[in-house]
Amino acid sequence: MNKFIETNRTHWAELAKIHERPSDYYDIEGFKAGGLSLRPLERREVGEVRGKSLLHLQCHFGLDTLSWARLGAKVTGVDFSAEAIARARDLATECRLDARFICADVDEIGDLGETYDIVFTSFGTTVWLPNLDHWASLIARSIAPGGFFYIADGHPFSRCISNADDPSVLRIVEPYFQSGPTKYDGGTDYAVHEAPVSSPGYEWSHTLGEIVTALATAGLRIVFLHEFPYGDWEFLQNMRRGEDGYYR
Repeated sequence: MNKFIETNRTHWAELAKIHERPSDYYDIEGFKAGGLSLRPLERREVGEVRGKSLLHLQCHFGLDTLSWARLGAKVTGVDFSAEAIARARDLATECRLDARFICADVDEIGDLGETYDIVFTSFGTTVWLPNLDHWASLIARSIAPGGFFYIADGHPFSRCISNADDPSVLRIVEPYFQSGPTKYDGGTDYAVHEAPVSSPGYEWSHTLGEIVTALATAGLRIVFLHEFPYGDWEFLQNMRRGEDGYYR
């Protein structure tokens, strides 16, 4: 068992408990009231899902997965955190949404045994994967004929810059090209800002070229690669969240 993955599993078990608390980022109460956690970008680019089968990789505690279910998709969510998957199942039951959740590490899954019209993943995904080739191969095997894979995520270069020391000064703090995982110790949570995080995590920095090439090598045809001047989380000081849910 990869020691880095096991450390990350402990890390995400802690985050799953933190994310049960009220926050603007996840807005669980708004979801329970009938809302959707999906942003306009994902809904627009994925398109109509009603009646389609959808596999959500690295689904955390299932808000986006269940949002797709609420829009009419037949959904399966996969995540390596048993705590997150348990919460996802509870939410599905509480909201009376039909969904299947599987606790598994996408870096170790051999085959899910079926294919899907849509394979989906979003925001904070590839940095937790040591092996993009295995990930891309799983995606390729999981797509049904005529189906597609969609990923929305932060640009890898956003990890290289920071203005934490002085909000008016943008500095390069990490190299774009890295080898091996980087350890991050605790800090505070990205969604519940006042919550301290005690467990460390290991992340892998993959360039945009690595991500696209892994998917192309697995046999996928790249239909589009869109870039946008906003992010899904507050990765710099003084960013503000817009009505569309994105930070600028």
